Amino acid sequence: MGDMQGREVELDVTGIAHGGISVARLDGRVVFVSDTLPGERVVARITEDRKKSFWRADTVRVLEASEHRRPHVWGAAALEVDPVDRAGGAEFGHIDLAHQRELKRQVIRDALTRTGGLDAERSDVVVEPLPGDDEHGGTGWRTRVRLHLDAEGRPGPYAARSHTVVHVDDLPLATPELVEAAPLGDAFPGEAHVDVLSPSTGGARLIIGDQARSTITEVVGDREFQLDDGGFWQVHREAASTLTASVQRMIRADLFDPKAANLDLYGGVGLLAAAVGDAFGAGTRITSVESDERATEHASENLADWLGASAVTGRVERWIRETAAQAGSLERARHRAATVVLDPPRSGAGRDVVAEIAELAPAQVVYVACDPVALARDIALFRDRGYEVDALTAHDLFPNTHHVETVARLIRP
Repeated sequence: MGDMQGREVELDVTGIAHGGISVARLDGRVVFVSDTLPGERVVARITEDRKKSFWRADTVRVLEASEHRRPHVWGAAALEVDPVDRAGGAEFGHIDLAHQRELKRQVIRDALTRTGGLDAERSDVVVEPLPGDDEHGGTGWRTRVRLHLDAEGRPGPYAARSHTVVHVDDLPLATPELVEAAPLGDAFPGEAHVDVLSPSTGGARLIIGDQARSTITEVVGDREFQLDDGGFWQVHREAASTLTASVQRMIRADLFDPKAANLDLYGGVGLLAAAVGDAFGAGTRITSVESDERATEHASENLADWLGASAVTGRVERWIRETAAQAGSLERARHRAATVVLDPPRSGAGRDVVAEIAELAPAQVVYVACDPVALARDIALFRDRGYEVDALTAHDLFPNTHHVETVARLIRP
C-alpha cells in the first residue's frame, strides 16, 4: 500500500500513546496521529506508510471534537497552521490541563503494567500540578528555551517532528522574563543555536552558539546553587523545589541511615543530594556522582554546608563497579544500609547501572524519571533482582507537552 503518503483519511481516535501522539485504526491498521486526543473523529494526512505494523498521520481538521479540547495555547502550533509548519514543543497545548494530566496518568500506568510488570493497582498514580500552572493554563513556566537558526541565522523552534526551523512571534510556555529577552526578530549568521534562559536570580540572558560559559545562581527555598549557564537545571520554574520536596517525602525514614554510603547518582550540581542532607541533617553521608566535570565542581561548592556530602566526577556504572570492588566488609555493610537516589537521563539508567546498584543491595532506591517507558524498563530490571515498587508519585513538570516526571521508591520486601 505504499502510496498513501500525503493522502487524507478519516480516523476515530481511541487511545493515547507514549510520545504525545494518539492511536487510531484504519482498516485494522494502527495509525499514530498527532494534534488530536482520544474520543475525537478527525481528518488526518498520512505522513508515513512504509511500516507494515503502523502508519503515522497529522490531524488537519476535527470532525467531532472531544469535550477536553480547547483552543491551542500557542497559535504557532494550532490546527490552522499546516502540519509541516506547526511549532514543536507544545504537543498537548490543545487539551484541557486536567485532562492532559489524566492522559499522562494513563501513559504511566500502561508503561508500568506492560513493560514494568506491575499490577494495575500498584501502577496507578495521580499526576500532580505544580504551583501556579492551573491559574495560567500551563503557560509561563519554561526558564530555558533553545532557539534553532535557519540558513540565514534567524531563530525559532523546530517544527513538530522535524528539524525545520519555524518562525514564531511568541513563546507562551516561557516565563515573562525569558519572553522579554528572546531575540525572535534578530539574526545570528554562522551560529547553530541560541539558548535563552531566565534563572531565578540575575536576570535573563542569551547563550549564543558555543560562547564561553559563565556561572549563574539558582535559588531553591533558602538554598543557592551555582551552575554553568549552559549546564543542566530543571526547566520549570517550580521544578527544583517540587522535586526536592518529592524526593524528601519518598525516602522512607525507617530505612534511612545517615551513616550509610548513601548515593545521589547522575547528581548534576547537587540538587537532590542537598535535598537529602536537608531532610536528614548536615552530618548525613552522601556522595553525588556525575560525569560532567564542570557540574561536579559546582556540586562540591553547592554541598559545602553538609559535612558528610561529597561530589565526584565519574560515569555512574564504572564508578559504582570500582567502588564495590574496593569495598571491605564494613563498607559493604554501609552499601546495604544505603539510600540510593538517581535521576538518570531520558534513556533511563539501563541494564548495567541497575545491575551495579542491585549488587550493592541498598535498603531503598528513589528513582526520579522523566520518561515513563524508560522507568518501566528499569523497574522490570530491578524486579528481576528482588526490588519491588513500594511507592509512586508523578508531577506535571512539563504542562502542554507530553512529558511527565515520575518518582518511584523501590525496596527489597
